[in-house]
Amino acid sequence: MLFMTFTRSKPWDALVKHRQDLEGTHLRELFARDPDRVARLSLSFDGLYYDFSKQRLTPETLGLLHALANEAGIADGIRRMFAGERINNTEDRAVLHVALRRSAGPFPGGDQNVMDEVLATRRRMAAFAERLRSGQCCGAKGMPIRDIVNIGIGGSDLGPKMMDYALRSIGHPTLGIHYVSNLDGAQMAPLLQTLDPRTTLFIVVSKTFTTQETLFNARTARNWLRANLGDDVVLQNHFAAVSSKPERAVEFGVNPDLVFPIWDWVGGRYSLWSAVGLALMIAIGPNAFDEMLKGAERMDEHFASAPVERNLPVTMALVGLWNTSFLGAESLAVLPYNESLKYFPSFLQQLEMESNGKSVTRDGETLPAPACPIVWGELGNNGQHAFFQLLHQGGRLVPCDFIAAVCSDFPLPEHQEALLSNCFAQSAALAFGKTAEEVRKDMEKALQRPEEIEMLLPHRVFKGNQPSSTLLLNSLSPASLGALVALYEHKVFVQGLIWGVNSFDQWGVELGKAMASLILPAVHDPERAVGLDASTQKLLAYCRSRLG
Repeated sequence: MLFMTFTRSKPWDALVKHRQDLEGTHLRELFARDPDRVARLSLSFDGLYYDFSKQRLTPETLGLLHALANEAGIADGIRRMFAGERINNTEDRAVLHVALRRSAGPFPGGDQNVMDEVLATRRRMAAFAERLRSGQCCGAKGMPIRDIVNIGIGGSDLGPKMMDYALRSIGHPTLGIHYVSNLDGAQMAPLLQTLDPRTTLFIVVSKTFTTQETLFNARTARNWLRANLGDDVVLQNHFAAVSSKPERAVEFGVNPDLVFPIWDWVGGRYSLWSAVGLALMIAIGPNAFDEMLKGAERMDEHFASAPVERNLPVTMALVGLWNTSFLGAESLAVLPYNESLKYFPSFLQQLEMESNGKSVTRDGETLPAPACPIVWGELGNNGQHAFFQLLHQGGRLVPCDFIAAVCSDFPLPEHQEALLSNCFAQSAALAFGKTAEEVRKDMEKALQRPEEIEMLLPHRVFKGNQPSSTLLLNSLSPASLGALVALYEHKVFVQGLIWGVNSFDQWGVELGKAMASLILPAVHDPERAVGLDASTQKLLAYCRSRLG
């Protein structure tokens, strides 16, 4: 069923009318009306607590959204994904990233079981990771590997890097794990200056082993090894790879035994759980990696079996859909109140916008409205002293996801209590604001002069009514973080189903890659610029005159 159909469906029409009925109703009023609001608008599962009571909706809204989800065939869409049907229709592929965190098989079925190769690859990863962690893998002159550099970009970088940083409290005490993605030498060059080539291993992660940024950085790494260790250096002691094209990795210089597979049914932004997460497994160890997979697997089971009314990913998806498609929100701010979740907003930017940032349905029909918010964010405590001013008084509708762990992964006396109080205070302030009457009373109590009160009053009023959800984890454990990422993955899938887009292709990414390969030869050769647009030719000419 197409998105266009949903906009003409009875549940959609009912939600449009309901939005009009709720218009002008403040969150203050919604809380005052319903003493049980928090209990009715919150869910918990497996160490995660989701409070969406500060969203601009009611239990009636939720019921209408459930009707829309049922009309959209959400249950059947979930079934089709878990059954291995080719729901990625533009690339004619199944979508089986959930298989990567399965603990046993067969999956998705006996006739197309992928679990044998998944589990075999996981065992190979674990064996290699254990050898590295115990100092048994040696580089030049028999010296144990002490630093691992993951070279990738997009899903081959964001997921492992995000999770590695999130779990750094349990990271290997002496191994250095580094991530390089940028073509800009300002990332690779300073890192190489800190490394010993004799004790450094590079993991090249590229599905096709042709990704421009990754191959540039990999060749730089290879040249650095040769420059420091001589042309006769045994490259196979210093490289591993993750690719669906093992022959290309071997040709590059990787030991065939250290090439780990990735399959066409795994999209990059859903690949954290695969061999793409090899550097992460080395950092935290195979046992913790397995705990992460188990947390995600439990979320998968919940997503596949729970009714929409109690389904955490479906509920989160419907809340976001309400904000985007009915309230008209254009963005979503992701605000973690844990330093270790520093890279989580960046990870979600790719997951959400690369998945659902589309303007046509699966059948190629034009969508009548944008289907995905602009996702952005920062560590919440830092953001309070930067962009929160706009959230509070900028006049724009910006829904927020507050995320926090109850227990700190790096506890210091009184720090965690102060951090959580800031998180809860900001969501409350955004929701309820401060009226002119309340501001006036505060200023009068502070004995401020009447003329000063009148002058400052408009500047100190907070309208509130800014919607947010708060997602609490008991702790930043591998299992809870695995569940958290799987939760957002499934949320994105459900929204894509309702909006009618294919959440598993990314043709917009491919265009830029193709154009970059055409422009690269023209940086030094003006004849190769012929046929390019006038602006690009001028930019190239400007750079050419200065590059020499």
